[in-house]
Order: sequence, then C-alpha cells, then structure tokens
Amino acid sequence: MKRILVISFFLLCSQFSNAQIFGDQILNNENFDAQRLSWGYFLGFNSYDFHFDYQEYDPNPVTGQDFRVESRIGFNVGLIGNLKLGSNLDLRLEPGVSFNTRGFQALKADASTFREVNSTYVHIPLLLKFSTDRLNNFKPFVVGGLSTSINLSSNENNPDGYNEGQFRMKTNTYYYEIGFGIDLYLQYFKLSPSIRGVFAINDELVQDEIPGELFTGNVDKMTSRAIFLNFTFQ
Repeated sequence: MKRILVISFFLLCSQFSNAQIFGDQILNNENFDAQRLSWGYFLGFNSYDFHFDYQEYDPNPVTGQDFRVESRIGFNVGLIGNLKLGSNLDLRLEPGVSFNTRGFQALKADASTFREVNSTYVHIPLLLKFSTDRLNNFKPFVVGGLSTSINLSSNENNPDGYNEGQFRMKTNTYYYEIGFGIDLYLQYFKLSPSIRGVFAINDELVQDEIPGELFTGNVDKMTSRAIFLNFTFQ
C-alpha cells in the first residue's frame, strides 16, 4: 500500500511537470507567492505501521517473539496556515485529523491474538518548507519539522488488559517529519501534492501489569511510523 501511494505521487507530478516544461508558457497566479500569509486545506491518505524495540531480542524463528502488522490505507483532512519567511522559506502549521486502522497479531501464536487497532489522531505539525525558485507553473520543495498528536482512540485508561481483548496506546505522541512535494500553480488556485514520512519519538505502548504478557512482556518500546500523501489546496 505504501508503494501505491509513492507511485501515485510520482505519476501525478511527472505528468504535470512534462506538460509545463513542453507546453504553453502561460504563468498562472503570478503574484501568489507575494502573500505574507496564506491559507488552505488538505485532503489525503495515510498508511501507518508499528516499529518494535525488544528488551531481549531472540533471532530464533521458533522461540523468538515478533509481531505482524497489517498496514491499511487511511484518510487525512485538515487546514493549513502558511507564513512566508523568505523567497524560498515558509513556516507552515497544518492541524488535521487522521483516521486509520492497523491489523496486529503476535507471530507463532493462534488467531486469537489478532487485534484490530482503530486510531483517530488529531495531528498538529509545525513545518519548515524549503522551495526552489519557481519554474513556469511548478515549484519543487522539501519539508520537515516536528509534530504532536492526540490519539482519540488510545484506550489508555481502559482497566482491561490485553488478555481481555484490549489494545492500549498512549494518548499523546510526538514525531519528526520529513518529505517533499511540488507546488502546481493552476488558473484559480495552487495545488500541492506532497509525500511525507512521519516517525514517532516516544513509546506509545501501555505496558500490561502481568509479567511476561504476550503483547508487552518483551517489548521495550513501540512507535508508529506513517506515510502521508496529501493534496493541499490554497
């Protein structure tokens, strides 16, 4: 699914870039980048995964414990505030909501260990956007920064543990993000497809009080990783 997101992004950008390089050289929205402040919204897709660090790693395929995560396509929506800092530098605030589902199961265990993790994140990134000079009607850029999120479906305070069929995550998470995209200047607005990697910094797993519990007994840290494919309209 992550490959589909990446391939779709490159196909879209390559089609538009070819048209702009070899097509008519009519500039759209010539004064758009002169604005000190600009606003917009974004729609997009996401694919979340988990990364595990173990207290004691056992490479033996029989005795070692590992987890299988099924990544699925989710949905993003949100708003954008853009502050122009220089000719090629912008500061962006992109508060939004992300919906996703992950399938989760302990390997070398029966199907009863499968958990479906539904998450709704209020995601708030603060990003720096570095752009090239505008070329006709497009302008490539890279973006990076820090973000935080509130997991509205974290289940953190649920008194039931994993043996009762629950999966508990911490409510607040912090990330670093890095990605790239392209500004496409259309006749009436600017469309900016971008692809971004999102990597959690803090441990998100709520440990179970039962020693040796299947899901948490040997897990030292669990963090989310995600790919965002967003389409920004300004």
